[in-house]
Amino acid sequence: MVIIMILQLLIVLLALYVGSRYGSLALGAISGIGLAILVLGFGLKPGNPPTDVIYIIIAAVTCAGIMQAAGGMDWLIQLAERLLRKHPDHVTFLAPLCTFFLTVLVGTGHVVYTLMPIICDIALKKGIRPERPCGVASVASQVGITCSPIAAAVASFVVISNSNGFDINNLQVIAITIPACLCGLLAASACSYRRGLDLDKDPQFQARLADPKMREYMYGDTASLLDKKVDRHAKLSVYIFLGALGVIVLYSLFQIIGMDIRPLIDSGKVNDAGEPIMKPIGMNIIIQIVMISAAALMIIFAKAKPKKAVAGPVWQAGMVAVVAIYGIAWLADTFFSNYLPEMEAGLSDIVSQYPWAIAFAFFAVSVLINSQGAVVVAMLPLAYSLGIPGPVLLGVLPSVYGYFFIPNYPSDIATVNFDRSGTTVIGKYLLNHSFMMPGLVSVAVSTIVGLLLTQLFY
Repeated sequence: MVIIMILQLLIVLLALYVGSRYGSLALGAISGIGLAILVLGFGLKPGNPPTDVIYIIIAAVTCAGIMQAAGGMDWLIQLAERLLRKHPDHVTFLAPLCTFFLTVLVGTGHVVYTLMPIICDIALKKGIRPERPCGVASVASQVGITCSPIAAAVASFVVISNSNGFDINNLQVIAITIPACLCGLLAASACSYRRGLDLDKDPQFQARLADPKMREYMYGDTASLLDKKVDRHAKLSVYIFLGALGVIVLYSLFQIIGMDIRPLIDSGKVNDAGEPIMKPIGMNIIIQIVMISAAALMIIFAKAKPKKAVAGPVWQAGMVAVVAIYGIAWLADTFFSNYLPEMEAGLSDIVSQYPWAIAFAFFAVSVLINSQGAVVVAMLPLAYSLGIPGPVLLGVLPSVYGYFFIPNYPSDIATVNFDRSGTTVIGKYLLNHSFMMPGLVSVAVSTIVGLLLTQLFY
């Protein structure tokens, strides 16, 4: 039995590894091969695909994609650029804050591709080593995922936690993750502030600068969106999007203060008097309704074109995430649900004494899976089944970001290409890259602060 279990675990890990090498849709599709081997080959009982989480992602990504099609994303990037160009001396601290809050707002880190060349340009023209703000800004764009009320990771945490007896909503999750992750990012920015050689002392940069063509390449063009016209429809799409977020937060806020305003529906159960027991609609349903409605309002009033949204990077990246989470989570749930008693017996002593140690498991899985939402969906049910308290799992939620460790994620690769100075690099030995230090510092500090906050408030 033990040998078969280990063999099946290796199949799961191999499917995740191979899928991560191909990237994109392959991560979910190749997980399907692993699922086929476990179910059709070994006869394991199929697990449950995370349909509730997938529906939330589809609704949120559709709304964000429609806003991008209306031009709202360009306006947000312009606002961030104005802030950065007004304070170029502090770009190492301000750039990651901008990429962080952009992700928090729209629920995906793929919105930073337009802003990253601007960050590189500002740093280079100011004489600041671009690696300093670029490395931590790329990390910050992914850290913000566990801090967005509409992101897959947060939505998944709420849905799974509620089904396991930890009653929490999106607002309560980000009330812990936002301050925790901000502390982590500030620590990473501080560590990056004097990182590496100054440009005038860097022999590699000076050698590039001595080449007239390379000098023209580095300093010739100015990356900017400030001259791009943003019409009233673009601004209206942002207002509609913010209004939708406000409605979601409002429902969560009333739930926290004990004045739950969610509509009641029949639970399918009856009380002792034979009367139907009513229960409030789940927040996952409310998020879907609000996001889809907001998308419709943008199409009608902000003149957003659905075809343009489908072709945009936000919608496409979101749909890739849906497929990845679908395959990965179904594969993981199939394996874990079939071997839950064995895992409980083997890990009960560790998690009972050091429940926070689950953070290492979250991080390790995230190194293989380039999706924080997929890590939550795959690992959180197992963590609850091991008896780890919900507040502890909330505290360690920032640890689900580990895919900076191997620099193959699109935002990291794009950042390297955007830095015309050549200071942001993927090292010769793969792991000595520009994102390793800020990533490790950010995740470690965020997780520690998150645990401290949950101890204070739960």
